[in-house]
Amino acid sequence: MKQYLIIWIPFLGTTLGSAMVFFMRKEMNQKLEKLLLGFASGVMIAAAVWSLLIPAIEMSEEQGGIEWLPAAVGFLLGMGFLLLLDSLVPHLHMDSEKPEGMKSSLKKTTMLVFAVTLHNLPEGMAVGVTVAAAMLSDDVTAAIAGAFVLAVGIAIQNFPEGAIISMPLRSAGASRGKAFWYGFLSGIVEPVGAFFTILLASGVVPILPYLLAFAAGAMIYVVVEELIPEAQGGEHTNAGTIGAALGFVLMMVLDVALG
Repeated sequence: MKQYLIIWIPFLGTTLGSAMVFFMRKEMNQKLEKLLLGFASGVMIAAAVWSLLIPAIEMSEEQGGIEWLPAAVGFLLGMGFLLLLDSLVPHLHMDSEKPEGMKSSLKKTTMLVFAVTLHNLPEGMAVGVTVAAAMLSDDVTAAIAGAFVLAVGIAIQNFPEGAIISMPLRSAGASRGKAFWYGFLSGIVEPVGAFFTILLASGVVPILPYLLAFAAGAMIYVVVEELIPEAQGGEHTNAGTIGAALGFVLMMVLDVALG
């Protein structure tokens, strides 16, 4: 039962971050926003490597298969899956006026929320698959600790991301209450995605390495497609680079020291 509580931790980070709209000015300082976007990038890259890809390779080796195959195949499938969703789901990125995905008459705020929801889905899947792997591990306690560390790391980067979500919505004309609510809703996909990933992974043990790498590929897609371009666009790009370094090191230390 405790392991299912872990899947709610990233969602808590998003919710608390979205609540910052009640305490902050209408617009976020651009340099701070770049720093936070870079930080999120660094956390997700480190999580993809240490918490997902390396365990996928080790698990494949334990199963007697080709060590690198599930990691390579799963990673590319994860990238492809997010690319497909990105092409189909109508959404709008924060600093863009041109919607992406299929043509739609949806409101700007709705498409902004869809963009963030697409971003949050891989994080939920990542936590879900690590929890599933922990439940099937010989050393459940240690494996659960690793899943917990990943969830905490994602929650840490979700906190500033929650503010990055709600503040632009507020700037786009939404009230503080609506901006928070939309940020809250964008994060609910994380525990939902994690739960369904656990069900899938628990039922088919041999595909676990593929699912771990799949989640890694989906997360890296978000980093390359959204976070890094937003962090490196316009002015104050050095803040994004510094943020990425800090986020990467923090997640790496958390995973190696505590996981």
